Amino acid sequence: MKKSKILTILMVLVLMFSLVACSTTKNNDKSQSNNTADISNLMESEPSNLDDATALYQKLMQKENEIFTSNSQLWEKVFMSANKDTPMIEDGTNYGDFLLNTIENGKDKFTADELKILKDGANQIKEIEGKLTILEQKYPGCGSKPSEGDSIDAESAGMVSDNSELTKFPSFKGKDLDGNDVNSDDIFSSNNVTVINFWFTTCNPCVGELGDLEKLNKELAEKGGTVIGINSFTLDGDKTAISEAKDVLTKKGITYKNIWFDSNSEAGKFASGLYSYPTTYVVDKNGNIVGQPIVGAITSSSQAQQLNKLIDEAIENSKK
Repeated sequence: MKKSKILTILMVLVLMFSLVACSTTKNNDKSQSNNTADISNLMESEPSNLDDATALYQKLMQKENEIFTSNSQLWEKVFMSANKDTPMIEDGTNYGDFLLNTIENGKDKFTADELKILKDGANQIKEIEGKLTILEQKYPGCGSKPSEGDSIDAESAGMVSDNSELTKFPSFKGKDLDGNDVNSDDIFSSNNVTVINFWFTTCNPCVGELGDLEKLNKELAEKGGTVIGINSFTLDGDKTAISEAKDVLTKKGITYKNIWFDSNSEAGKFASGLYSYPTTYVVDKNGNIVGQPIVGAITSSSQAQQLNKLIDEAIENSKK
């Protein structure tokens, strides 16, 4: 069964930013207190140019991430209790309001203290989102690139994917977003290296790295390689999701191929086992997964360095 869009959004957010669950309430309270003070200071900041606005935007995004991280287990309970029929967040909707509504709908599952923590966090996110909107309006482009805090490698996160032991990338037959037939055998065999990026439309780090992936695709073309995007919302050929994904890709000037396949296929089941977005796999000419996936946006220097290393390895494998 295809996962609901909103549940995917919520689960991805908590898993992506949950490095370690805090062990005591005292540590959580201290962390939250420090975070609140930092957020207040950042909210009062007024940048004077695009560079300052970009730096402030990234710091605020990191603070938003820390709200989830500091109480990851509570947020996971919120997301697990979310109504699967809830429609996807529309553009212009403050994410903080969405979280507050989700918390209210599941309030019977939490103690009074837990509800206070969650509502305080959601209200902080609401304030942050308001500030981010103002920054985007005054300094267009300031939020186009996620900070390094939006990227987490699998090892440091202490997570293991169910897919990590796979050698071969699962085969697939599907279509690109324009309706043309595609299949894994043709894609892999015709490229020395294929970089496969899993993303979804409302994931800020996912959308933020699209430009970097477009640049990478042009670089790989000179080496006989390509980038392939797989938007999780478009699985099963969801027409609305495909239209939304194409709109984002067009606005970002993306030319590399994005594809979809059935969620019940081998590749579809593989995709459903992913624990974080964006996640990027490197595959050689023989369809072998090279190394571990890059978990989180490739825009940080450490992630980009690791990705380039895997690409070189895949190209060498393809020569054998």
